[in-house]
Amino acid sequence: MLDHLIKGATVVDGTGTPSYTADVGIRDGRIAVVAPAGTVTEEARTSEDATGLVLAPGFVDPHTHYDAQLFWDPYATPSLNHGVTTVAGGNCGFTLAPLHPDRPADADYTRRMMSKVEGMSLVALEEGAPWTWHSFGDYLDALEGRIAVNAGFMVGHCALRRYVMGADAVGGQPTPRQMDEMLALFHEAMDAGAWGFSTTQSTTHSDGDGQPVASRHAGRDELLALSRAVAVHEGTQIEAIVAGCLDQFDDDEIELFAAMSAAAGRPLNWNVLTIDAAVPERVPRQLAAAERAREAGGRVVALTMPILTPMNMSLGTFCALNLIPGWGEILGLPVPERLEKLRDPDVRAELLRRAGSKEAGVFRRLTDFGRYVIGDTYSPENEGLTGRVVRDIAAERGLEPFACMVEICANDRLRTVLWPMPTDNDPASWALRAETWQHEDVLLGGSDAGAHLDRMCGAPYTTRFLGDCLRGRKLVGLEQAVKMLTDDPAQLFGLRERGRIEDGWHADLVLFDPERIDAGKATLVHDLPGNSPRLDSRPIGITAVWVNGVETIREDVVTGAVPGTVLRSGRDTRTVSTK
Repeated sequence: MLDHLIKGATVVDGTGTPSYTADVGIRDGRIAVVAPAGTVTEEARTSEDATGLVLAPGFVDPHTHYDAQLFWDPYATPSLNHGVTTVAGGNCGFTLAPLHPDRPADADYTRRMMSKVEGMSLVALEEGAPWTWHSFGDYLDALEGRIAVNAGFMVGHCALRRYVMGADAVGGQPTPRQMDEMLALFHEAMDAGAWGFSTTQSTTHSDGDGQPVASRHAGRDELLALSRAVAVHEGTQIEAIVAGCLDQFDDDEIELFAAMSAAAGRPLNWNVLTIDAAVPERVPRQLAAAERAREAGGRVVALTMPILTPMNMSLGTFCALNLIPGWGEILGLPVPERLEKLRDPDVRAELLRRAGSKEAGVFRRLTDFGRYVIGDTYSPENEGLTGRVVRDIAAERGLEPFACMVEICANDRLRTVLWPMPTDNDPASWALRAETWQHEDVLLGGSDAGAHLDRMCGAPYTTRFLGDCLRGRKLVGLEQAVKMLTDDPAQLFGLRERGRIEDGWHADLVLFDPERIDAGKATLVHDLPGNSPRLDSRPIGITAVWVNGVETIREDVVTGAVPGTVLRSGRDTRTVSTK
């Protein structure tokens, strides 16, 4: 007997081949039958008519930071609501494990680091996770049996360094003995099921003390030693971030990526490739890393988002503007001093100069302040400004746009919510995206779901992309769009029997209405531990989601089931060759 029968669905199976109408039966967590509509005679405990609806494999998000959130939110919301059934975590060199058993303070250091670099609520980190683990295997075991999505995790370079070197991880170099200990600790994590190795060399990543995170102090030899260790284990990957990911790689970064991938004999992925027709040289420069890696015997894959992710910003809290060279020093001041500086015309002029400089890199796209939209306001002086464009307000007041924005924010003691409207929302940029997506070393993803919670909401990229493909720009057909969200990332990670609708494969499925599929507007909600805020976006047109054959979402309501699996390398992943 089947557990559930989905009748008459338009099946888009993830392979990119044309859709077809079929009945799909689920039994014991697997797809038990895929047959022409109306031909399944086996009884089913439950069934539903899916006429007019699309049944696709569950979406795979290749870059998330759900490492902590899964403890208080086993549903990985809002990703699961938007059809994501498998998430990759432990990215950018940041993981919650291993933690040294003799140094309880390391957990506090890790929480403060995650709060700073990934924009996670410190209160939520403190109150929402148990922090009872030491080894990486302990951490994976703590999640096993209590999550509603499938989740795999890299082991982070920062945690490895901190465990072995203690406080010397920041600023120090490992002794030969410490390097041996780090490699042994890494192999232990891999044996427990870590997906691979993640690291960051990005200049934007600082810890809770304002110091460069531990992995940024690692030399090339250390990075290559850990990369070679990846090669020992089946079904593994590398994920890495360098400063050039934000704009354009330099020659040394290209050589480093190629060497790391070749040493491991495994794919290396990075994020995020920002595509902008106004900077036509960026895409070929970034993809030069993939070309060089192939020459060296490796493979480097760029993640890129198929949507423009809404961002919630403020001059009062840490946001992307802090990462523009010269801005962090001003925006990091106490609020009274920050206000004084921002009101100074000479300071504003210097900030604008730095914002438009080449060194600002990809953040230049956020510095057309006249295009910003005013969000929530908090003072009588700003009443009626919500939803208005700064350029229009500035024209009324006879002010330069940035000066106008500062005036508005100053009225709210810098609490004003700002919504930047990026400059790369033009036809030429979208045409360049569609072209770039076809490259064999480009993969959709980079949502950062679970991170930067009150500033951006990348999780809904799946539904928004599908809606755009079906009713918007139509840059990609439905079958290809689904493949890009399912089989393509599943193949990169070597997921065993996931990413397609096929007899005997795991029943990770999403059922949606093609006439409605989309994502709602991002709104600020206070539902994290400690009543901390985050941006949320509700799906439109998602009928149901199944993970391992169990219904987890029905009409945007979680069912309470937790059928997800902690996906472990080797057991749940196969080795993906770089050849």
